[in-house]
Amino acid sequence: MRVIIFSLAIALLGTALGDEIPSEDNVLVLSKANFDNVIASNEFVLVEFYAPWCGHCKSLAPEYAKAATKLLEEESPIKLAKVDATQEQDLAEFHKVKGYPTLIFFKKGNPLEYSGGRQADDIVAWLKKKTGPPAVEVASAEQAKELIAANNVVIFGFFPDQGTDKAVTFLNTAGLVDDQIFAIVTDEKVIEELEAQAEDVVLYKNFEDPSVKFSGEEFTEDALKSWAFVQSMPTIVEFSHETASKIFGGQIKYHLLLFLSKSTGHFEKYLNSLKPVAKNYRDRIMTVAIDTDEDDHQRILEFFGMKKEEVPSARLIALEQDMAKYKPATDELSANAVEEFVQSFFAGTLKQHLLSEDLPADWAAKPVKVLVASNFDEVVFNPEKKVLVEFYAPWCGHCKQLVPIYDKLGEHFEKDADVVIAKIDATANELEHTKITSFPTIKLYGKDNQVREYNGERTLAGLTKFVETDGEGASPVPSVSEEYEEDEAAPRDEL
Repeated sequence: MRVIIFSLAIALLGTALGDEIPSEDNVLVLSKANFDNVIASNEFVLVEFYAPWCGHCKSLAPEYAKAATKLLEEESPIKLAKVDATQEQDLAEFHKVKGYPTLIFFKKGNPLEYSGGRQADDIVAWLKKKTGPPAVEVASAEQAKELIAANNVVIFGFFPDQGTDKAVTFLNTAGLVDDQIFAIVTDEKVIEELEAQAEDVVLYKNFEDPSVKFSGEEFTEDALKSWAFVQSMPTIVEFSHETASKIFGGQIKYHLLLFLSKSTGHFEKYLNSLKPVAKNYRDRIMTVAIDTDEDDHQRILEFFGMKKEEVPSARLIALEQDMAKYKPATDELSANAVEEFVQSFFAGTLKQHLLSEDLPADWAAKPVKVLVASNFDEVVFNPEKKVLVEFYAPWCGHCKQLVPIYDKLGEHFEKDADVVIAKIDATANELEHTKITSFPTIKLYGKDNQVREYNGERTLAGLTKFVETDGEGASPVPSVSEEYEEDEAAPRDEL
């Protein structure tokens, strides 16, 4: 009996100390067998659900491990863990994992969606914000310098009186910004030692300008939040898996994209000369450098209808204008040419750059007619016909599966003079009046000038009935689609 009790005590002690929980690079490896125990026995756990084949997961792995190590070194109670969702499918399904990586933060057992960045410092900052006060209280100049040295970006507020309007605004902003570390100094002697003034807000960083003082006319939460975001990013941001979430998730919705080849020396040749232009407009437009040598970035070139022969070149995209794209009059990348391009955009004198393929000579030869931007309106808006159009992407798996069914649909209506079955590659042809964000999208353009979108099962019978009944049961839809979740959409961090 004593042996049994002793063995049980050792087992329980081992579990309490975490000896039985495997780890890799200081990240706990969870499974169905230990998941609930780890969540219950730790106050704060960030869990990554990943797939071994996922490119984004592979990019996140070293940063995730770096964050785990940093927290361990600081003796933080926050634990980082991971679950191979392909092996632990029950766990992934229970936690409603639909994509990779999915990160969920468990605070005292309660799940919270992770909304921070994918670099180590961003992960640590987000976790500290969720587990502690909005701003770290700094009591000495030495503590301040250590905090600045240990982080890429820290935002300091110097407020002897935390009750002033500015101090309250600063602390409120600190609570709103999850991925930045805020600090507050109240000791006037420490403020003086750090060469600051009362009610100053200063952003310290370990790149470019080491410190930037807030000098906006309005001291509001929105103004501080935008300023903190802009100043925490490099003047020209290099596009990568790690920076994509900040690029697309930040406050700046206009992006100047520089398509460059590192192997050809474009980064060295152009970036320094373009930094002053980027800095002048950084409050309104983010400048992003894209290395076109990277295989992962080929989708971006395709999205803009560009070929590698056009590199180096610039484009501009307006995220809040249905991803509207703009092309400069020249491919010259001098500071003057790029500044003129940006000024023309803000002046409203630029027209959208719409992609279009050449019209094939045999576009109408088969039962399914081939549309491009130049013949779309003529065919689709013919008042004597109803036209079913599939908007597809060549790389879309759902679209490939639909091909044989859609071809049979074309054959079914081939001899019907009132019906046209058509398709258009929406990645290579753009329409000013119709924006497509998921694939496949199927729309019926009726004789009554109504446009109805098909949302039924993609079967021959379902599509046939939809056409024959003029889209009966489907509600008319606006010409510009705002759906981002249906089927296969090009992810924003890959555009």
